Amino acid sequence: MDRIDAMQAFVAVADLRGFAPAARKLGQSPSNVTRLIAALEDRLGARLLQRTTRQVALTDVGARYLERARRILADVEEAEGAAEGERTRPSGRLVVSAPVGFGRLHVSPVMSAYLMRYGEVAGELRLSDRVINLVEDGVDLAVRIGHLPDSTLVARQVGEMRRIVVASPDYLKSRGEPKRPAAIESHETIQFGATASTEWQFVEDGREVRLAATPRFTTNSADAAIQYAEQGGGLTRVLAYQAADAIERGRLKIVLQKFEQPPLPIHLVYPTSRLLSAKVRTFIDLVVEISDWHFGT
Repeated sequence: MDRIDAMQAFVAVADLRGFAPAARKLGQSPSNVTRLIAALEDRLGARLLQRTTRQVALTDVGARYLERARRILADVEEAEGAAEGERTRPSGRLVVSAPVGFGRLHVSPVMSAYLMRYGEVAGELRLSDRVINLVEDGVDLAVRIGHLPDSTLVARQVGEMRRIVVASPDYLKSRGEPKRPAAIESHETIQFGATASTEWQFVEDGREVRLAATPRFTTNSADAAIQYAEQGGGLTRVLAYQAADAIERGRLKIVLQKFEQPPLPIHLVYPTSRLLSAKVRTFIDLVVEISDWHFGT
């Protein structure tokens, strides 16, 4: 027995003084309404209604229960209305996670624009390069760059990201520009990445090529790798957005471009798409509307 359905049936019968009119109001058969009331009485261990062939009347217990049932049903309706409002109108707290560098440069402006547009939302932007558990960490949505492992998360691709090899013009002038991937073995290299692997991957003649670099400098900071490359420290392999400013200003130059691996996807991930809250849905819509996260060309 669904207790809410049973309460609704009981209140309808009490208000309309009969099973047949209550059944018509609820869109059910009189026999089903009768079963709901009987099950409710069995559960409570008390008779709520006095039934005769001509009328239905409340017992003393029924009169007291009716008052409480009305309050409960009103609370349920209010809670459902509030939940429906949250689903259709952005409100509450929105927690977004993103990689540190990308979040600072590209996600933070979206969050700022979002909070200006939706005044009933409080935002929190968490920047971290580690992969977090959205549910355990209380995160509504995360930005992730790279191929996603199989998971229960829902993902929407909103862009792509090249991995590029760059060096300063002065370095390339003194050491020569590498024309094929194997040429990096004769160059100074700067290793950037969160893993200990020093392999650099390329695509040559339709097949993947992996080359073991021997870095002169290793760091987990893209800024440090790029800064050293700008000073003539050698070749480094980074994500396109990380070196975009240095390339635009002529401090770095892309090399081995035609041997790059396919771009990495940029996804927005969130725990579920069923009854997606308005705050998450509208943040995704705003990313698509105002951002250009296509770094694959």
